[in-house]
Amino acid sequence: MNYIKVKGTYDVLPTEAENWVALESYVRQLFKTYNYGEIRTPMMEYSNVIHRETELSDMVIKETYNFKDKSDRDLTLRPEGTAGVIRSYVENKLYAQAGVTKLYYMGPNFRYERPQKGRFRQFMQFGCEVLGSNEPSIDAEVIELAYETIYRLGLKQVSVKLNSLGDDDSKRNYRQALIDFLTPVKEKLSKDSQDRLTNNPLRILDSKDPADIELIKDAPLPLDYLNETSKKHFEAVLELLNLMNIPYEIDKKLVRGLDYYAHTVFEIHATIKGFGAQNALGGGGRYQNLVKELGGPDTPGIGYAFGMERLLSALEQEGIALTSPKQLDVYFITFDQQSRKKAIELQHHLRSENILSDIDHLNRGFKPQLKEALRYDSKYIIIIGENELNNNVVQLKNTKTEEQVEVSMDTLTDTLKELL
Repeated sequence: MNYIKVKGTYDVLPTEAENWVALESYVRQLFKTYNYGEIRTPMMEYSNVIHRETELSDMVIKETYNFKDKSDRDLTLRPEGTAGVIRSYVENKLYAQAGVTKLYYMGPNFRYERPQKGRFRQFMQFGCEVLGSNEPSIDAEVIELAYETIYRLGLKQVSVKLNSLGDDDSKRNYRQALIDFLTPVKEKLSKDSQDRLTNNPLRILDSKDPADIELIKDAPLPLDYLNETSKKHFEAVLELLNLMNIPYEIDKKLVRGLDYYAHTVFEIHATIKGFGAQNALGGGGRYQNLVKELGGPDTPGIGYAFGMERLLSALEQEGIALTSPKQLDVYFITFDQQSRKKAIELQHHLRSENILSDIDHLNRGFKPQLKEALRYDSKYIIIIGENELNNNVVQLKNTKTEEQVEVSMDTLTDTLKELL
């Protein structure tokens, strides 16, 4: 029997893990700069948190992993981060705190979709949610943070695409106008879009089907149905983005994939070799009713998410390194049990001072040990033989200059701290 990984998942090997750790550290530091606190929610929720009556997106209807536990309770692996964060916000009464609540998260999500390049059934996301303010300044801050996340990494031509869906009244009026426009040509729409026409017609604007694209090219657009309040909100967001010199483009057909969005929606794009036109790295938007739907007070929110696999792939394609190549400080070469014991003792002291070191654990000869030291690109080699043991010294060799000096075992740690 062959034991292989589950379809749509992947292993992060030691050679790759450092990039993951570096990206996670970078993201956490950036959120800290903007005064966001980290929240960690379970990977599974009771199904009614995810499968709400108002959420009819493909992600929720078609792609979730649902199962019953041993007590016959319906559970769902989270397909995205927002619903669980809002459930926690309500359950733990974070809304009782004065002011705006600014949260960020990082972790795995699960969707049963067709695996392809950059898309997995288990995937990592980081993102944020800001709760408690309707002010355009919060929209602008969240967009700024999403933009800066990518821009500071060094990717090229980073820009924002954004749109406004308006408030509930604006969305309701636009939804009806779109239905009226498409109903006469319903039979020409793709099967998915025919279903969406009844349930969530705005998603038709995001269709990739050639027939749909042709049919909706003259369709009414959300911006045309904004009421005065929604127009003023969107104009205020744009004004603030201009103040911060954040490049943006209004995309009148941008709707994003979730039904709870209202007012501002946005995506962050960058030019990446090999990604073609599919250069959106993340996005998000404002929501007005989600907290109330999950049992909390009438509280607005806005957030975004980035797929970490896609972001790491983009950095790799562009030749942007998050970490330096792994390099040992010291590798010990020994010749018998006595010299190995002394090396292990010395190594303990070095590691307690955060000096990266390793030693052979296979009782090999000099040449294999030297080969391994060079494979690890160790900066120094420490050689301990019988003569060194008798004289309480080591031979310390610089692998780049090949300069070799004799150092007392008693001063080895201090000597290396000074050299490194």
